[in-house]
Amino acid sequence: MTVLVTGATGNIGSKVARELYEKGVSVRGFVRDDAKAREMLGDGIELAVGDFSDAESLRKALHGIDRVLLSCSNQPQQAELEIGVIDAAAAAGVRRIVKLSSIGARVGAPLSFWDWHGRSEQHLRRSVIPAVILQSNFYMSNVLAAANQVRELGKLLAPAEGAKIAMVDPRDVAAVAAVLLTSDDHERQTYELSGPEAITYEQVADDISAATARRVEFVAVPDEGAHRGLLEAGMPNWYADELVALFKLLRQGDADHTTDTVRAVTGREPRSFAQFARDHASVFGT
Repeated sequence: MTVLVTGATGNIGSKVARELYEKGVSVRGFVRDDAKAREMLGDGIELAVGDFSDAESLRKALHGIDRVLLSCSNQPQQAELEIGVIDAAAAAGVRRIVKLSSIGARVGAPLSFWDWHGRSEQHLRRSVIPAVILQSNFYMSNVLAAANQVRELGKLLAPAEGAKIAMVDPRDVAAVAAVLLTSDDHERQTYELSGPEAITYEQVADDISAATARRVEFVAVPDEGAHRGLLEAGMPNWYADELVALFKLLRQGDADHTTDTVRAVTGREPRSFAQFARDHASVFGT
């Protein structure tokens, strides 16, 4: 069995590639930057250099592949790019696709991120390729974007007042994906992935405080201030719009439910945010 991991230098893809390699699975990473990928993934993983929009590079990358992890960054062309991968994989005779998606994914969702995933999922379900879809909750690693303010100000700023979020550790998502890529079970299933509990940003700040042995305070900011801060940090306007809209949905409870998928698939409990904070304490300032 040979698995093609797309987005192999990404947050989840890199972890899946390493998990598979450590299991003794033949892995090919589809990457844009050969040097970056080699430094990140090591010498044991075969690399195929290309881009989703380059049909020939995709065709070559899929040659001899049995299974595919489909992972694409959030961007306006995401659905079209992923649909292209699905169609190319079908033409190449791929026998399973595991797609990384998001809770809330559906065609016409109020958040563009979720709509893009929904359109890709719809196409995948209609494909001849047996697929498994992983709809992940908010990644714990998203909090790392605030590491600088935590280190410099001792504050965690976000438009998250009152939001309860069943955040999931990316390592748990990768572990589930690795099992599904190497198993013959779970065909044509859609799974939601979450952490062990729905927590507030106040709890997140408390867990970071405990992990770093310094007081970190959560400060709720209004949507307008959050949007302005994202633009000042260099984010494109469309992306800032999406993030602010996402936090509004989080405040409304769209990500507060937990699932037992991590335990059911991997046989172990999902990591808590407290554990994530301890494991990343150096990033937050200790």
